[in-house]
Amino acid sequence: MGIWLELGIFGLVFVFAFWQMHDVRKAQEQTRQQRAREKAAQEAADQATEKADDKPT
Repeated sequence: MGIWLELGIFGLVFVFAFWQMHDVRKAQEQTRQQRAREKAAQEAADQATEKADDKPT
């Protein structure tokens, strides 16, 4: 009977660890997407600045 209790606890710990890894991967993907958006916005701003500098006055 005791082994089933131990296996149940081990199963719960395993499921919890799996769920935590899922959350970590999800957060990492959101961070990657946010950084990509920020980089794209910065590049667009840099290009706009370069175009403004190239125009003769």
